[in-house]
Formats: sequence, C-alpha cells, structure tokens
Amino acid sequence: MKRILKSLLKIVLVLFAFMLALFGVLYTIYNEPLPTGASGRKADALAQKMLAAIHYEDYRKTCYFEWSYAAGTHHYFWDKQKGKVHVNWSDNTVFLNLNDPKKSKVIENEKEVIGKSKKEFIEKAVSYFNNDSFWLVGPFKVFDKGTRRSIVKLDDGTDALLVKYTSGGTTPGDSYLWKLSETGLPESFRMWVDIIPIGGLEATWDNWQVMESGVFLPTSHKFGPVHLDLGEVRAYN
Repeated sequence: MKRILKSLLKIVLVLFAFMLALFGVLYTIYNEPLPTGASGRKADALAQKMLAAIHYEDYRKTCYFEWSYAAGTHHYFWDKQKGKVHVNWSDNTVFLNLNDPKKSKVIENEKEVIGKSKKEFIEKAVSYFNNDSFWLVGPFKVFDKGTRRSIVKLDDGTDALLVKYTSGGTTPGDSYLWKLSETGLPESFRMWVDIIPIGGLEATWDNWQVMESGVFLPTSHKFGPVHLDLGEVRAYN
C-alpha cells in the first residue's frame, strides 16, 4: 500500500512540475505588459465613435435583455431600466436587485433560501452577472464611473482604445484594449484582468446583430481555442 501511495505521489509531483513548466512557457510566450496610451479628447472621441457604431442610444433606451453563458448553464433575463435580473443556473434562481442586492430573492430546488446561504447565492449571482454581462454589453461601459480611456497605437498604425476600470464590478483594476473596425465596430479586445495571470490575451467580438430594440449586440466570441456562445440573444422593449 505504501508503495502505491509513493508511486501516486511521484506521479502527482511529476504532473505538477509539468504543468508549472508549461505555464512558464506560455507566460513567457504570451504575456505582455499593459500598454500606455494618450488620454484626453481624442481617446474620448474614439470611444464615442465606438458607441455610435453599436447604437448606444438604442442601448440606453432598451428595457429587456436575454442571453446565456458558460455553454448555456447560466441564463439571464435583465430588466435594465429597473435594475433587476433573473439569474438561473443548475436548480437555482436569484431574483437579483442590482440597486440593493440585500432585497434579492433566492430559490433553490423550488424552495426559498434565507440566512447565510442566501447571501452566498446573491454574491455568486452578482459575480456571474458582472462577468457574463460584460461579454454582452462591455463596449457600452466605456464611460462608466471609474473608467479611464486612452489611445494606443498598434503595430499596423491604427488606433486602439484602452479602457481601465479603476472601480466598480467584481474585479476593479481590469483593463481592455479594444481593436475597432474603420466604422468603430469592436472586432476584438486584449485583456489584462485579475482572473487571468497572463496579460494581453485576445478575444474576438463576433457575429454582431441588430436586436429588436435597434441596439447592436454580439452573439459569440473566440478566446484562443474556446468558443463562447451567448445563446439566443435578445434585446427589446
């Protein structure tokens, strides 16, 4: 029995060493420092150009959003005007009040949850919503409170928009470098975020569609070999 345990321990240590070495290689190849850019009116003008391309005024007036995330395991119905979201995953539903999370209601297996468990469910729902909604409406948040905008010149000579979030959300401090088309439509962004140790990884913003309310929204992303499908995306009044 001891021999088996020792063999298993050796295997675990070898696998750990391999994964550590692999991470070191990937970090060396792909990690890039956060670029610096020029802030000011030109950066704000580029941000406004992006908002115009995705129909910001229609977004501002839109009442309801529906989409899914994490291979369809997270489902959302968001009443943006009232600041309320139905967050569904597994057998759980959180009727999330974004304006006052303590007033949210939690249902697990068709039973209402109270006490400490309720708080934990609400915190998880807020975290899910902050992350998953950003993949849907991130470009519309470039003038949110606590954001800083600057222009970064890319290798091909075009201007990219760097947006840093100094407050708000689940992970303040995250930064995104938006690559835009000639019309201002987001094509991809590179990320420097707290949950990913390698800086500068790129994800596409694909399959933009005009919704019922007139707003432009993406329906999928590609992040390396990963395909992020947002399901049946809807935005309407």
